[in-house]
Amino acid sequence: MCDICVNCFSINTEQFMSEEKYPPINVLNVVRGFANPSLRHHITPYRFETRKGEKHRIAQIRQVHRERVGKGFHYHYVVKTDSARYFHLVFDTSTISWKMVQEVDEMLFFNE
Repeated sequence: MCDICVNCFSINTEQFMSEEKYPPINVLNVVRGFANPSLRHHITPYRFETRKGEKHRIAQIRQVHRERVGKGFHYHYVVKTDSARYFHLVFDTSTISWKMVQEVDEMLFFNE
């Protein structure tokens, strides 16, 4: 589980779908079809847009983990944007949708 997200332990599909708690976002990403050294992750996000119109380009993927939820998976990403902000994003394979869990404080990366 993710070191910085206490929500990882309690997210179920119905709770996860709550748009008030976890707002949907638009994400430009690449899905890897075969092994390629330039694509470290199976799903690689590059930029995202919030409902409020904020646009963020992802400069670095800091943490990734996958967890089974029901018959699908949640791919959790902690990303650093080009404006040095950190976000916890989740891709839900059951609904083929991205959600923003939270904006993360850089101080939580004390172990890196």
